[in-house]
Amino acid sequence: MKLSNEELKKIWFGAYRFEETKDGFLQALQYTKAQEDYFEKASEFWFERCTATTAKTLEFTTEALKCSFDYKFLWRGSEDSVELSVDGLVTKIHYVHDLKDRGCIEFDLPAGKKNVVIYLPADATMVLKNFEIDGEFVPAKKGEKVLWLGDSITQGYGPLRSFCIYVSVANRLLNYDIINQGIGGYVYDKNSLMKMEGYDPDKIIVSLGTNQFGTETMKDVEDFYEVLMKIYGADKPVLTITPLWRGDVPNGEPTLIRFCNNVKDICARYKNITVVDGFKLVPHLPEYYIDNLHPNVIGAEVYGRNLVEEIRRLKW
Repeated sequence: MKLSNEELKKIWFGAYRFEETKDGFLQALQYTKAQEDYFEKASEFWFERCTATTAKTLEFTTEALKCSFDYKFLWRGSEDSVELSVDGLVTKIHYVHDLKDRGCIEFDLPAGKKNVVIYLPADATMVLKNFEIDGEFVPAKKGEKVLWLGDSITQGYGPLRSFCIYVSVANRLLNYDIINQGIGGYVYDKNSLMKMEGYDPDKIIVSLGTNQFGTETMKDVEDFYEVLMKIYGADKPVLTITPLWRGDVPNGEPTLIRFCNNVKDICARYKNITVVDGFKLVPHLPEYYIDNLHPNVIGAEVYGRNLVEEIRRLKW
């Protein structure tokens, strides 16, 4: 059977809203139009990434043996992957650098009932249409709605594998219904925080700061949390992850640690914010990073799993 775009929306997770292109492709977007307009005026680098596919997923249970979809790239950043996972095990990887700007991707599925997840690229903008499947399917059931705010590490740069970004790793264990608003190069910026009509997350995760740890003032951080509370309320559970270790600035580590401590002090003003120490989530060794800043495949796996352990330990 071939799904209409309306039917496709039911298995496409990670979107706040959808738009159709003039040629009928469906695009999943994680920001409001007003937020996108802000990014367009503020920074071309941010704007390109705010509409990226950001490792969104197609998720369903089925006994089908094949599925496929037409795709088109609107933008490419770092080239990661489109991946098929069956019952938690990756069975096929299409690397973005091997894909044409437009085409069709087909997946063979094993016999029997299985949970299927298709991970879309993290640092590219891919639109889809004509999803076909040769059997009945049921959309995945998700848990708590979680808004995830972050920079390039949260968006997914580093592993160069959409299945392997730390948000995907954590979400496989927690089964959140997430909107990932990670953007490469992003910082604590109150201006991007706007009311998202019709969307009220159960929880919010914030992972920012590594791009501004050398700032002389913490006003941007203070303003960010003030606006966040005004929009979502002072009772909304918020988890703040302080920046990870950076091996690319060894002489600046004291400055980074001081910044992390200042973030902890600011967050302590709010009863609804729980802080996780990012320095304790990924080993301080270059083997776990692609560039001593962004966790690689191994580092992202460790990051995601350690974060889940902390979330469970804190009962957040």
